Amino acid sequence: MSQSPMTRPEIAAGTLIDNRYIIQKLLGQGGLGRTYLAFDTRRFNEACVLKEFAPIGTGESGLEQYRNLFKREAKILHQLQHPQIPKFLACFEGDGRLFLVQEYVDGKTYSRLLGELQRQGRNFSQEEVIQWLKNLLPVLEYVHQHNIIHRDISPDNIMLPDGKDLPVLIDFGVGKQIADMKEGRSSNHQVTFVGKMSLVGKVGYAPREQISLGLCSPSSDLYALGVTAIVLLTGRDPSLLMDQYSLEWNWRYYTYVANSLAQVLDYMLADRPNKRYQTAKEVLIDLERIGEPEVAMSPAIIVDDLPPTVFNPEFQAMSAISPSYKQPGETIFSSASSPPSPQIGRIEQQPSLKPAFIKRCQQELAYHIGPMANLIIEEILAQNSDLSPDQFIELIAREIPDFQAAFEFKKNLFS
Repeated sequence: MSQSPMTRPEIAAGTLIDNRYIIQKLLGQGGLGRTYLAFDTRRFNEACVLKEFAPIGTGESGLEQYRNLFKREAKILHQLQHPQIPKFLACFEGDGRLFLVQEYVDGKTYSRLLGELQRQGRNFSQEEVIQWLKNLLPVLEYVHQHNIIHRDISPDNIMLPDGKDLPVLIDFGVGKQIADMKEGRSSNHQVTFVGKMSLVGKVGYAPREQISLGLCSPSSDLYALGVTAIVLLTGRDPSLLMDQYSLEWNWRYYTYVANSLAQVLDYMLADRPNKRYQTAKEVLIDLERIGEPEVAMSPAIIVDDLPPTVFNPEFQAMSAISPSYKQPGETIFSSASSPPSPQIGRIEQQPSLKPAFIKRCQQELAYHIGPMANLIIEEILAQNSDLSPDQFIELIAREIPDFQAAFEFKKNLFS
C-alpha cells in the first residue's frame, strides 16, 4: 500500500528527483507542504525552487481533493507572467509526490531587510515605503486583473533580489482564483467577496473577513499590504500596533509620516472591506498625489468616512437619482485651489428627519442586513445631527456590503 503524502519523510540533500532536479536543501515547510532549493541538471544546474505539495492532514481519503488543489495552484502560477513574480517552470508527479518547479529568487525577504536596518538603528523611511508601495501595487493590480488573490502578503513573502531595485512577490501557494468574474456581468462590475475558503493567511496581516469567515477580495490583499507597510515603518509586529481592547490600529504612535501617507495607509487598513480601497490602482492614484503642493484630505470625505476612489458601477445612475451622490474618480485628496464644495467641512443644516421616514429606512435596511438595522440607524442618528433625507440614505446604504443591493436600497428610498 502506498504511503499517504504526510507520512513521507523530508527529501534528503543530493536526491535526484524526476531524473532531473538535485535537492540541495530544505527552504521551508508549512501547512501546504515543503519547499526545497534544487539544481536543474537540464539547464546547466540552474537553481530553482521545488515545492512538494502536501497539505497537513491529507490522507488517502482526501487524496483526490489534494490533487485538485495541486492542479489549481499550477494553473494559477501558469497564468502569471510578470517580472516581479517568480516564473512557473514545471509541475509533475513522481514517487507518489506532487511537485511544482519555480524560478529561484536569490535575495532577501523584507523581514530580513527590516532586521538589518534595525541593527543599524532605524526602520524603513517614509520615502522608502512610498516607493516600495509604488513598486508593488502594479504587481497586485496585474494579479487581481487575472482574477487571483494572493491572500498571504507579509514581509516574509516579498523579496528584494540581489542587485535589483524592484521587490518580488513570492509564495502564491495559497493563491485563490476568483470564480470567473467576467461571466454574466459587465467588465466594470465590482465583486466584493469571492466565496468561502479555508482559513489561510497570517494572523495580524490578513483582514478579519479572511481570518474569521474565510472570505477574501482584492481589498484583502491591499489590507495585508498596508499592514506590511506599517510594519516596515515601525519595526513592530502587527499585534503591537493594534489596541487590544478596541482592536483599532494605533501604528501612528510609533512612527512619524506625513498625514497624506498616513491617510492612505489608514484607508488600506480599514476593518470593513467596503471602507477600503477596492483596487490597487486607487491606492496608486493617491500615492502619486503625495508631495504635491498644498495637498490635503478632502473634508467631504472626512465627514462621510468613505474609502477613497471607491469604484462603484452605479455612480452615474445614482447621480441621476440624487444630485448629491459623489462622482467617480474622487480621491481622498483635493487641491487647496479646488472650488469649494457645499459639503466641505461640515454636514449642512437640514430639517429633522420624520419618524415615518426613519421607520421605512429601518425596514428596508433590515431586509438586507437583518435585525442589526435598528441599532445601526440609532447609531447613525446619534452621531449625525440634522441630516437631510439624501444624506441619511447615503450613510445607511454603506452598511450594505453588496453594491447591487445597496444600489437597489437607495433607488427604492430615493424614489
